[in-house]
Amino acid sequence: MKAIVARDYGPLENLAYADWPEPEAKGRMVVIQAEAIGVNFPDGLLVQGLYQMKPPVPFVPGMEVAGRVIAVGDEVRSVKVGDRVAALGNLGGYAEMVAAPEGSVMPLPDGVTAADACALLCGYGTSHYALKQRGQIKPGETLCVLGAGGLTGTAAIQIGKAMGARVIGVASSKEKRDIASEAGADEVLGYDNLKDALKEATGGKGVDVGYDPVGGESFDALSRSMGWGGRLLVIGFASGTIPKFPVNLALVKGFSVVGVFWGDFTRREPAVYADNMRELIGWYMAGKVKPVIEGEYPLADAAAVLTRVLNRGSAGKIILKP
Repeated sequence: MKAIVARDYGPLENLAYADWPEPEAKGRMVVIQAEAIGVNFPDGLLVQGLYQMKPPVPFVPGMEVAGRVIAVGDEVRSVKVGDRVAALGNLGGYAEMVAAPEGSVMPLPDGVTAADACALLCGYGTSHYALKQRGQIKPGETLCVLGAGGLTGTAAIQIGKAMGARVIGVASSKEKRDIASEAGADEVLGYDNLKDALKEATGGKGVDVGYDPVGGESFDALSRSMGWGGRLLVIGFASGTIPKFPVNLALVKGFSVVGVFWGDFTRREPAVYADNMRELIGWYMAGKVKPVIEGEYPLADAAAVLTRVLNRGSAGKIILKP
């Protein structure tokens, strides 16, 4: 089969569209014929050796896949050949066929597209975990979402609204601000003079829950705009700059800085993760959340697509198709 192969850690352009051994269904493993493959920011970091995890080389990157089951191991009980499913893993997603442990495979109800299923796994899964378990957001609270035109940003907006929050989206361009508005943000801001804009938007009260996948100067502005008892969620650093936090701010403003590591959460608390996904799928079927799919591209174009994602040139979810 064909796959995207990282033969060593290095620049994205070194990724190869090459032959790779077909996966086998043994024990509790499920083999899926890929219809849609999700592209995520951490995929690009991983192949450059910049992510928390460093698998042995060569390897196939990619954590999300949706398609049909074509083989199951002799211990698999929850799915069968022919079922439509989505699966989440650490590696192996950028391929025509993907093997996943039964516990990571989720049957898809009729009406959930393969592309949307991929978006719901990592992007929406991260935002849901962030707002529900880590931010513990409550109806009526004010949520500020940085990077509001990207996949996790639009997910956070929609999930925040589903949970009853007032949502302020922050995005860098008019195109992305329009996407944030269409996703349901009550108010949309740019990054210029963000601290003053947030003070005005909250009537001086400050932000109850801050959602930051960007880092850098944006984190600095948001940290100075938090309200008493607020929760500032650290999602990632798409700006490329990991900010330094003056802890006296948390003291005098009475807010918490909360780390969000969704990948480790799925491994440590699989039952809670499964409950989260059931809730997300329910919201999807009820029309409360709907991923923005920017485009679908051939699997062979993975390097170029990942470059766009890492340069923050994408708005919404990008899908690869074998």
